[in-house]
Amino acid sequence: MKSYSYIISGASGKPIALDLCTPDAQGNYPLVIFVHGFKGFKDWGTHNLTAKYFVDKGFQFLKFNFSHNGVSLKEKEVFDDLEAFGQNTFSKELFDLDEVLTFALSGEEFKAPDRVFLIGHSRGGGICIIQAAEDRRVSKLVTWASVNRFSNMWQPEQESQWKKDGVIYSVNTRTNQQMPLNITLLEDLEHNSELLEIDSAAKKVSQPWLIIHGMADPGVAVAQAKELNRQNAKSQLLLIQEGDHVFGAKHPWTANEIPEKLKEVCDETISFLRKY
Repeated sequence: MKSYSYIISGASGKPIALDLCTPDAQGNYPLVIFVHGFKGFKDWGTHNLTAKYFVDKGFQFLKFNFSHNGVSLKEKEVFDDLEAFGQNTFSKELFDLDEVLTFALSGEEFKAPDRVFLIGHSRGGGICIIQAAEDRRVSKLVTWASVNRFSNMWQPEQESQWKKDGVIYSVNTRTNQQMPLNITLLEDLEHNSELLEIDSAAKKVSQPWLIIHGMADPGVAVAQAKELNRQNAKSQLLLIQEGDHVFGAKHPWTANEIPEKLKEVCDETISFLRKY
């Protein structure tokens, strides 16, 4: 496997760090773009092993950090830029993903693939649904443990205090950091409600779409996956028995292989992407 790193400009001019993994042999392999979720990053837990798994099966695999995900270019696994994290919005993530797609298909740094597939996890799944609904450059869509509404990520009763204080905090249980969410996140959702309504976007997805969700997901209820599936008659729903939100993975991950549930998810995803 060959690996390459790139930096492109993202929302508000902040950088997006990208990793591209490809098979050793030359060829026009289809490209998978992996989109991380809330409090995620490209080097989290099993992501590097997942990239290798897909490459070994004949894909290119591109993973990246959203420009405002809170991990600076100086770090790989540490949220060292909480100011940027607090300034993040859904619209900024959509801008970033569009820039990544444009970069991947430009042919400037590497040969442009003839097919691009999106895999979005959790909140990243919602971003991918909205992108795919409007972007014919995306050949297929896969969502892992996706949310069906961004507002499900907080409690409704938090919003009045949020508007009063201008910020709420989400605890990172791994690092015990208080991760700020500025009021601009809620304002973005309110002011761009039509664009950012995932359920509505789901109805517009015309590409083949596989929805994968763990039956034991404690973070995003399986009902959200079922609702996405109901919104799009052409989508396929796969429920993973005993699968949690990250399908058995964690950070850090020290084993040399991905966990069994995640391997099942990857195999089902690869099988879906190989079908024409």
